[in-house]
Amino acid sequence: MSFFIENWVLIAAAFVSGAFLVWPAVRSGQRAGTLAPNDAVMLMNREKAVVVDVSTEAEFGAGHIIGARHVPVDEVTAKLPATVKNKNLPVIFVCPTGARANRAVAEARKLGYEKAHSLSGGMGAWRTAGLPVEKA
Repeated sequence: MSFFIENWVLIAAAFVSGAFLVWPAVRSGQRAGTLAPNDAVMLMNREKAVVVDVSTEAEFGAGHIIGARHVPVDEVTAKLPATVKNKNLPVIFVCPTGARANRAVAEARKLGYEKAHSLSGGMGAWRTAGLPVEKA
């Protein structure tokens, strides 16, 4: 006990330095399985990732990532196996904000798609990054 009393400054410094190490992960807000727009582009180019837009029909028609396949979020369990037959390919789920895409990732992983990701920030982040969009 005397060690802690005599070295309280060192112990406090250790906790502060640990907090500084953890802070970037907390601040970024990205969860496991989410990708920033530029990371998604790299995955699409390097590993031939398939983009699946889980938006509504109207949202998809208003603008989506070029080459994205449309599967509404409520139909992911039923239609994903026919849409993306190779479960070893990375799959990037997209929606306007990223919330529905996170739900789709959970469903895809239940179906065996271990490389399922969601686009962090959704189409809003994609557009903010200045990346191309096509309309149906």
